[in-house]
Amino acid sequence: MIKIYSDGCCKGNPGPGGWGALLIYNQHVKEIYGGEDYTTNNRMELLAVIEALKTIKNQSIPILVTTDSQYVKNGIQSWIHNWKRNGWKNSTGKPVKNDDLWKVLDTLVHQFSIKWNWVKGHTGVFENERADQLANLGCANKFKERVPSIESLLNFEN
Repeated sequence: MIKIYSDGCCKGNPGPGGWGALLIYNQHVKEIYGGEDYTTNNRMELLAVIEALKTIKNQSIPILVTTDSQYVKNGIQSWIHNWKRNGWKNSTGKPVKNDDLWKVLDTLVHQFSIKWNWVKGHTGVFENERADQLANLGCANKFKERVPSIESLLNFEN
């Protein structure tokens, strides 16, 4: 099983933001992060999961995504069904926020076997804390392309 720990952050909401993800498969560890100059926390939470899934080449390995974002977990597990049925409108008939990212995530999740896990943020869960650190790195380096860590240079394919 590939374990993904994802997080997003924003300095101001909206404002400069970052996303980060820690991927663990057997003894392999990969860290990725990035950021945007002007964004929202929810967009960064979504991008963390999207970018992590994009790095996975073998679609037959089951995945466990752990996020501290109820927005991401509830959105992908329940709300998205009604949004799609209602033409990407929410329960009040307004356009779904971040529908561009939700559509990408929806496409990606159908390529894998994914289980979703929520963990409360900033409670000492090591992997979640590391994802938070990576998101903050992404925010700090928002004008750079993804800067790989030594771990991300490991061969992450099976």
